Amino acid sequence: MDIKPKHIAIICNYELLESRVGGMDYFFWVFNKKCIEKNIKADWFFPNTTSHGDYKELHIIPTNDLSLEQHFIAHLQTQDAQYSHIITHFIELCTAFFADIKKYQKAKIIALDHNPRPLGGYPLKKRLKKKLKGVLYSKYIDLFIGVSNYTSQAILHDFGSFLKTKTQTIYNGVLIDDIIAKTTERSLTNPKFLVVSHLRESKGIQDLIKAVSFISEDLKKDLIIDIYGDGPYKTELLHLVSKYHLESVFNFKGSQSNLKSLYQHYDYLIQPTHMECFSLSILESLAANIPVITTPVGGNTEVVNHNDNGFIFETKNTKELSVLLSEIIEGKRYITGNTRPLIENRFSIDNMVKNHLKLLEL
Repeated sequence: MDIKPKHIAIICNYELLESRVGGMDYFFWVFNKKCIEKNIKADWFFPNTTSHGDYKELHIIPTNDLSLEQHFIAHLQTQDAQYSHIITHFIELCTAFFADIKKYQKAKIIALDHNPRPLGGYPLKKRLKKKLKGVLYSKYIDLFIGVSNYTSQAILHDFGSFLKTKTQTIYNGVLIDDIIAKTTERSLTNPKFLVVSHLRESKGIQDLIKAVSFISEDLKKDLIIDIYGDGPYKTELLHLVSKYHLESVFNFKGSQSNLKSLYQHYDYLIQPTHMECFSLSILESLAANIPVITTPVGGNTEVVNHNDNGFIFETKNTKELSVLLSEIIEGKRYITGNTRPLIENRFSIDNMVKNHLKLLEL
């Protein structure tokens, strides 16, 4: 007797860009490959379609100028697909959208939360609104997944602690094999730093620029900080660099497709972020045996251990960061251990995919 293949839908509010291939792209590719191996048919709903990388292997149904939510509901209304599981990524949680899905499908709905929270928390009005949405719409979601323990706790805080029994953590992971690890000794004096980040205010790169402006001139003369990434805040960052006369320190490299081979040429990653969920660039850096200097926001402290595989400084504390960088440049503080094994053992993309496939057994 032939067994009908399982049919799932994955809804991702994530633009597919050939110029920006990151950890989530690799996850989508590997997850889809494993689904094919297990005879699971997957329909992927993205804002756009593409054929770069392994996206040519995905059955992508683009939105065609509708919002992703509207497009998916229209698909359910006009197509005869019956899904066993519907999985959402980068979709707002606890909205009427999930109630609408249940009008047409008996599928298990699994909602992934990738969203960072603001440093000071949400305003009162928004907090109350989220609590109300939790009461009204959480019943239509069968399972909530946080990409870090911080995120899982944030789900309970935002929408209600009564969701604890159907909330769990599946950590983001990275494709280890493609990341070239640093094998040479880290420089104890005048180390080389990099930043890998989308250039927006919440990433805190302006704090780094200000912190460097406090460093003594003799320590700055050979200092190099390369910034990889692009975004709407770049003009403001360039203005700050000019204001503090730091053009010889900061190099804006733009988006690079070969980052996985570039980490090895540096000594430390600096991530001065104000809000984070679970940073893939931190995982990639540690996988490349490059320690991380970052803030205690989001899930950062779930992977970066102070004085072990990196350094943690208080968010927005530019003076503390300045002192820390000065001590690292002078060789007074340093990390000596190999940072890669932690990522291999706990935060690989293979572990991430394996845990996501287990969800389809529910």
